[in-house]
Amino acid sequence: MTFLYKADPARGAQWAARFAQLAPDLPFRVWPDIGNPADIRYLAAWSPDDLAETLPNLEVVFSVGAGVDQFDLSRVPPHLPVVRMIEPGIVEGMVEYVTEAVLAVHRDLFDYAAQQQARVWKARPVRAAASRRVGVLGLGMLGTAVLERLKLFGFACAGWSRSPHTIDGVECHAGDASFDTFLGRTDVLVCLLPLTDATRGLLSRRVFDALPAGASLIHVGRGPQLNTADLLDAMDAGHLHSAVLDVTDPEPLPVDHRLWSQPRVRLTPHIASATRPEGAVDAVLDNLRRHRAGEPMHGAINRERGY
Repeated sequence: MTFLYKADPARGAQWAARFAQLAPDLPFRVWPDIGNPADIRYLAAWSPDDLAETLPNLEVVFSVGAGVDQFDLSRVPPHLPVVRMIEPGIVEGMVEYVTEAVLAVHRDLFDYAAQQQARVWKARPVRAAASRRVGVLGLGMLGTAVLERLKLFGFACAGWSRSPHTIDGVECHAGDASFDTFLGRTDVLVCLLPLTDATRGLLSRRVFDALPAGASLIHVGRGPQLNTADLLDAMDAGHLHSAVLDVTDPEPLPVDHRLWSQPRVRLTPHIASATRPEGAVDAVLDNLRRHRAGEPMHGAINRERGY
């Protein structure tokens, strides 16, 4: 029974060392050195390509990332469980990134950056956090963790998801019927939705028009969820104040893309959170134990929903 890793080779070496330490009896290989394909029972990959179809005894496919939108699920046989990465470093990194971005908007750092460029020394009124309404799209593991941290600053927090959730101290909305109500009460919109057919292109003129004038966007979901032209139009019209974008479409952005030159847009290269090799291996080994025991694995996706 062999475990095969197919992603960044440098991280693969770190995974191999951790496997050797914690699971020395489980052979570990890094693609393309797969050995005997019939021996491979478990695959961890950013994108499995055709491996899930060609490894005859494969039992589980793990994503090395927090999502599986990069997978072509039609090429993963339906009997195989697909498991996204559940690892503390992903949550911690995302909470740090979004918290800093919300605070940057709240404390007018985009405005102060413009004043610095213009050599203007001028204090701006400080708003209480309770008067700033933050709304998070997506109430999964990441969205819930972000809201729990933002609550500590006193922000008026709300969340939206397809299905109902309850989070203490958070105004929770669910489904299409409450979407506009959620948007209308949101000064800082944080997108943490997975990429699905339903969310592709969601951040568009229709959403931006429903936000209050002067709202800001923090986008840490997936690049194809954002209609960039609509975002820039809303900013040029003065309806949106600022945007923090960790994901774009395409990635990386072409050097002549308009986003590079927008003074009220902050770009980062998809680094809001990342798995730590030691935590990732620990999470995978725990799921392997659960799989062998016939228990549900943490992060197993629902194929119909795509996450």
